[in-house]
Amino acid sequence: DLVLHALDTAPGSALVFLPGEGEIRRVESALAGRLPADCTLAPLFGAMDFKAQRAAIAPAKTGRKVVLATSIAETSLTIEGVQIVVDGGRARRAQFDPSSGMSRLITDRVTRAEATQRAGRAGRVSEGAAFKLWTRGEEGALAAYPPAEIEAGDLCAFALELAVWGAQADDLKFVTPPHAGRLAEAQAVLHMLGALDATGRITEHGRSLAKMPLHPRLAHMVAKGGRSAPTLAAILSERDPLRGGSVDLALRLDAVAGKRVPAEVNHAALSRIKQDAKRLARGQTGDGPNTLGVLAALAYPDRVALRRKGDAPRYVMSGGKGAILSESDPLAGERLLVATDLDGDPREARIRQAVRLSDSDLRESFADQIGWHKLCVWSRREGRVLARQQERFGALVLDDRAWSDAPAEDIAQAMLDGVRQLGLMPGKAAALFLARARLMGDDFPDFSEDHLLETLEDWLPGHLAGVRSTADWKAFDLLPALTARLSWDDQQALDRAAPAHFTTPLGRKIAIDYSETQPQIALRLQEVFGTTRHPMIAGQPLQITLLSPAQRPVQVTTDLPGFWAGSYADVRKDMRARYPRHPWPEDPTQADPTLRAKPRGT
Repeated sequence: DLVLHALDTAPGSALVFLPGEGEIRRVESALAGRLPADCTLAPLFGAMDFKAQRAAIAPAKTGRKVVLATSIAETSLTIEGVQIVVDGGRARRAQFDPSSGMSRLITDRVTRAEATQRAGRAGRVSEGAAFKLWTRGEEGALAAYPPAEIEAGDLCAFALELAVWGAQADDLKFVTPPHAGRLAEAQAVLHMLGALDATGRITEHGRSLAKMPLHPRLAHMVAKGGRSAPTLAAILSERDPLRGGSVDLALRLDAVAGKRVPAEVNHAALSRIKQDAKRLARGQTGDGPNTLGVLAALAYPDRVALRRKGDAPRYVMSGGKGAILSESDPLAGERLLVATDLDGDPREARIRQAVRLSDSDLRESFADQIGWHKLCVWSRREGRVLARQQERFGALVLDDRAWSDAPAEDIAQAMLDGVRQLGLMPGKAAALFLARARLMGDDFPDFSEDHLLETLEDWLPGHLAGVRSTADWKAFDLLPALTARLSWDDQQALDRAAPAHFTTPLGRKIAIDYSETQPQIALRLQEVFGTTRHPMIAGQPLQITLLSPAQRPVQVTTDLPGFWAGSYADVRKDMRARYPRHPWPEDPTQADPTLRAKPRGT
């Protein structure tokens, strides 16, 4: 509609900016039969043959021309007679796609710089008019400039080129430096493909990959694979040639071979795939494996996917990430797949292209990367230590068996993770010890829970014999492990400064309660007669709850001498009436401690 409005409003030919071929074809179809009689339509995009491109660029012989173009027409060429620009406000740009492991074209909003450049095409040879398919308000939200390619693109080829030069990124000066994390990821991929050695230097295989006009993943597949590898590389490099149907890559290969497939075919994409496959096949020996699943795994060794337990077709990939397949897809029942394209969801990506892989092919092709691993791990879900022997390929567990004779020290190390999850969970005696130890000064060993959990490896493993579950840990006596942290001198210092018991003047031992902010005990008032100095614990007064003969609190004090000299008189007056058989001397500081009562009748 905007194109038709522009042609009615302004003179001259029109240049219409659209993101890509698909949009150009749809707009071309929508305009067919609606343009003025003197207007002709001319598509213009990079995948067209050169003759068609020249025809689109040539000036109209008669009347006006409407050129439907991608951003190729922004700066690379001048189309004579254009006085109208219609900007759809979208552009295709290359962006690294974690879902495919390579750069893919995405459709994004134009930037202000691109919009200005496009509008300028209407004024190249004479005055013109630009029509934009967005509002003034949206104009302010546009980014100023498109991102630099090094910020948005895949860095694998860049990292490979650096290695060919024998250079590090830090050795070079960039207008926009590469992101260190993404560059490290790219180098990890190259190491996985054998293009870099353990020191990060280029290998001979890496040099051969650098000479191929392909992403290093696909170049590795073509170099190591059989006759089908070039065709598969061309399929994976191009947009999906099928719309609808299964995700199975085998169907794409069938379509390239001219077979009928149960899906809508994009013939333009199919034609480009065939041309690229012929070009890539030149010079390829084709003496490697030819099975489709093995070829895909050569390019994506980190995308080999193993079906999880359960009814839903959910997978875990050898690189450690999760993936899910539509339940209606014919591949949904397969145990092993290679996922070559995903939707990019960071938690559990949906598989958009994949191919089946047999267990025997995986074992034969990647025998050097499959091995048995013994492990003891704490299972948060089951609340216990699991001791297993696992046959693994990357993050995939191909076989899993119990490890019945796992060493006790390995089980103890795994149990430490359980302790970190569960916390210390001290029993009554251990809790009392911790409370006492935490009253000591800075020169004493640190018994705070945070420090104990941070240093578990230093003091706990040797005491964990037989402990391997949540129930075992709850029943575990932590006290011996805690006291073992103390030297003889530290233990003596603790007993002196913060003893576990208070010895009364009568020689009776009463457990000190350290659970509150201040240590405390409770005992009969008569039992501390004669005490003229208040007892101290770890530098602070012991809180004493004085009890009546009936064991009821009559006073709480941290200053016995002050109590004797002050409120004792009122307590004595009240208590003498209630408990006449018990001693209530006028001067308790001179009386002997006692728990006895007077005989009846005296």
